[in-house]
Amino acid sequence: MIPKYRKQYNQEFSDEKYNQLKNILAEKGGTAPTFRVSESPIFLTKEFESKLIDASESIISQIKAMPPEVLQKAIPDNCRVPNDTDQPHFFTIDFGVCKSENGEIEPQLIELQAFPSLYAFQKVYEETYCEVYPFLSEIRNPMPHETFKNYLKELIVGDENPENVILLEIFPEKQKTAIDFALTEKLLGIKTVCLTKVKKEGRKLYYENNGKLTEIKRIYNRVIFDELDNIPDLTTEFDFREEVDVKWITHPNWFFKISKFLLPLLQHQFVPKSYFLHEFPENENLEDFVLKPLFSFAGSGVNLNPTKEVTDSIQDKENYILQRKVYYESIFEDINGEFSKAEIRLLYIWRENDERPILLENLGRMTKAAMVNVDFNKKDAIWIGSSNAFFG
Repeated sequence: MIPKYRKQYNQEFSDEKYNQLKNILAEKGGTAPTFRVSESPIFLTKEFESKLIDASESIISQIKAMPPEVLQKAIPDNCRVPNDTDQPHFFTIDFGVCKSENGEIEPQLIELQAFPSLYAFQKVYEETYCEVYPFLSEIRNPMPHETFKNYLKELIVGDENPENVILLEIFPEKQKTAIDFALTEKLLGIKTVCLTKVKKEGRKLYYENNGKLTEIKRIYNRVIFDELDNIPDLTTEFDFREEVDVKWITHPNWFFKISKFLLPLLQHQFVPKSYFLHEFPENENLEDFVLKPLFSFAGSGVNLNPTKEVTDSIQDKENYILQRKVYYESIFEDINGEFSKAEIRLLYIWRENDERPILLENLGRMTKAAMVNVDFNKKDAIWIGSSNAFFG
């Protein structure tokens, strides 16, 4: 995509530098990433970046124009949490790097969510790439580290004392994203707390902080609420659906409201046509579509080649969508002359008094498999896994 930088990067690349990159990340995080870190960043043009931003801004405008009752329909009744907010605190949006019919490289929307991704990690990741490969600094994200930190601190900690703010997750030490939790703690001075350790007295929540019971006033929520039902023998003092005196960053209802549920409602040249399964028109061809459950995470339950037999057997058709297939273009050349595909996630924050969200960082994922998930790659594949995009 940017031949100059790809060529220089591939010339400078070595296994030693790759190990150096991973070692610096582990040192900064105090723990090594448990997901695969790609050997390479993703290089894309400023023109492609403009297409990404244009599509995102259009999607944001369309969401803002939707009546609140439409978004409310997305929340399963058993997952509704009290004290909803007017807008989410986070907004992330995924695009595949694809090729149009006329041969142009363009983004295509894959999905979107109002749920925090690896914000702290991605900033450190980008900075670490620049440390190991100094020439990347000329095309790095122009937002300084301090500005990035202040944005997140204002959003997550607000006016509270950091000890009254927690990052909430379920069994955080077992999560693949543990390095992001550690980096968030360092960045904001807050603690990561397991949901099973939260204590409740009346409407107030507490956690044990250095042996002292400390009130929780704000929750940076990383728990995917509908996944709690799948954890056997889970015992907690606190249920999300209870009225409690805390401020959610971001409110759990937004996980459902900004989700695959919106895909059939959005229109843009970079948004593939989607339908709810129960509204799929007869004149469309099923093999041109991917079947996705509305409420799933990290690609689980996605069927790349659904058949009529499969779709007919689904009882709750309103909880599935069919999204027109997009074809990721293999354009990111590795040192062996083979090519990877990629998708880019734009990481926005949305402050409560702002009309529109602010773009802070991006997250890239590279693959050589049919799905952008490292588990589907061959064992010896390179240029795959978590990455970061540079635009030049």
